[in-house]
Amino acid sequence: MRVTPSQLRANIYRLIDQVVETGQPLEILRRGQVLRLVPPQGTPWIDRLPLREGVIAGDPEELVHVDWSGEWSPEPR
Repeated sequence: MRVTPSQLRANIYRLIDQVVETGQPLEILRRGQVLRLVPPQGTPWIDRLPLREGVIAGDPEELVHVDWSGEWSPEPR
């Protein structure tokens, strides 16, 4: 998307959010020159999280169908 500085000034927060959400660069045309607002390239934050022991890996929907009757008793331990 290409905008003028006046359009950028009028909608700066919406345009910045759009760049962040879509990953598409924003071009600003000023005196014949094009400036680009580009999100940084890199791995998504979710991929940079450290692995944790004991965390469910897989489809949580499968847990709904697990038979826990062998593990449960009405008497407290």
